[in-house]
Amino acid sequence: MNILDTCPECERRIVGILGILYHVPVPSPLSTIPLLALILSFFAHAIALKVFPRLGLLDFPERYGHKRGRIPYPVGIVSVLLFLAFYIVLSPWNIQSGMTALAILFLGITSFIDDRKNLPPLLRIVIQIIIALLIFLGGARIFSFTNPLEGFLGGPIIKLDAPAIQTALFGTLPLLSAIFTVFWIGLTINALNWFDGIPGQVSTLSTIGFLTIGLLSLSSRVNQPGLALLALTLAGISAGCLFFDLQTAKMLIGDTGAMFFGLMLGLLTIYSGGKVATAFLVLGVPLLDLAIVIVRRIAKGKSPLKGDARDEHLHHRLLLKGWRRSSIISLTAGIGTVFGITALFLNTSQKFLAALLLFVLMLALSIYSRPTADADLHLRKTA
Repeated sequence: MNILDTCPECERRIVGILGILYHVPVPSPLSTIPLLALILSFFAHAIALKVFPRLGLLDFPERYGHKRGRIPYPVGIVSVLLFLAFYIVLSPWNIQSGMTALAILFLGITSFIDDRKNLPPLLRIVIQIIIALLIFLGGARIFSFTNPLEGFLGGPIIKLDAPAIQTALFGTLPLLSAIFTVFWIGLTINALNWFDGIPGQVSTLSTIGFLTIGLLSLSSRVNQPGLALLALTLAGISAGCLFFDLQTAKMLIGDTGAMFFGLMLGLLTIYSGGKVATAFLVLGVPLLDLAIVIVRRIAKGKSPLKGDARDEHLHHRLLLKGWRRSSIISLTAGIGTVFGITALFLNTSQKFLAALLLFVLMLALSIYSRPTADADLHLRKTA
């Protein structure tokens, strides 16, 4: 005999509860999973704050002339491992997801070693090329992208699908696509890594970038909710870093964190169908800063891979002008937010004009932040 047969009141209550639950909307994974990522990121970094010092994983402030106590470093490995856990659960297991996970893990391990031991620059480049090729061989490729100079130079689409090599294991491998993929992944990795001169700056820009790509993925132009879920999950993870490396830094994400976020921003751009222009507008400040620094080093007869960490990048130059760190982060984050949101509503030619405007803005900031005689004297005193 069923218990409900002997308890009509119980039956009415259960039916009522089930009726209420039936009408309660189930939260979307697009909101719950990124929120879970944010919460887990916060607690994982809080644990790292206690565990890293016990393991001797602290930074080296003397390398950069800082006079402060040592803090946990490189905590970016926490973001790498946390995302891999989400990625394994959220992504269907195939050769693409497997190669992507392998590339992320390889970058995490090698950049962690680099943070502790300082690998040679050329070896770092070789590692980045291997990572980009792993992603390319797994199937994440750009076969074409919209030509921003249509009408002036070429047709509406720039194709990268020929010439190609046929392989039994990886299928058709277009060479131009491989070259562009390696270049783009290397560019986004190094742009964020080189811009990691102020605690919290990379985490802030990454969060803005992931949110922008997430919103773009939900738009009718892309319509990839699965990609949006990955992007918003990454936004939750990077936002969790801000509780600990913004304002007074309690820990540093290091190259491990900066390169990981750069890799994922470049990879999500490829996943979204080659939305390079949108990503460029979001990451325009670090990308153009990287280009300006390289040109400046070559003009001085220096290697583009070796420079001065004190007065080359925009954030370092603004610090010498007397800007506070919070003001610099607000500036770079504000530019990224404005151009990122704008990119969601522009067509390709309009994005090109916006990119030109951003380039002019960065040149103006470069001229404004040029070191003065007082700054040179300050550098000599702190050298």
